[in-house]
Amino acid sequence: MDNRLKAIHVVYAEWCPHCVPTTVEPMKKSAADLGVKYVPHDIDTDEVKAADELVKKYGDWSPDYIIPQVFLEYGDGSIKHVLTGYSEGVAYTKKAVENLLSSQLNPGLKAAN
Repeated sequence: MDNRLKAIHVVYAEWCPHCVPTTVEPMKKSAADLGVKYVPHDIDTDEVKAADELVKKYGDWSPDYIIPQVFLEYGDGSIKHVLTGYSEGVAYTKKAVENLLSSQLNPGLKAAN
């Protein structure tokens, strides 16, 4: 079973300050630092169907779901939802991203916990 991190998926929208740059930029950098694929799913493009499917199956789903949402994909095909933005404010989402980066996406982590 291959439990190495394969990709970081981010469901987002360009207009969303919780998403760009708050979540998108750190996730892109983390993917590059870890040598894994970064997979963006912009809900205002043709990616919306893939984004909706990902959120429905693994994330915090509602018909008008909160963005951003971040997912980790592993070599065995499993996907883990690790972050949803906070409607309380961008500062809350930024802190959640920082916590994610310091806990699960640090450079030494290549496998699911």
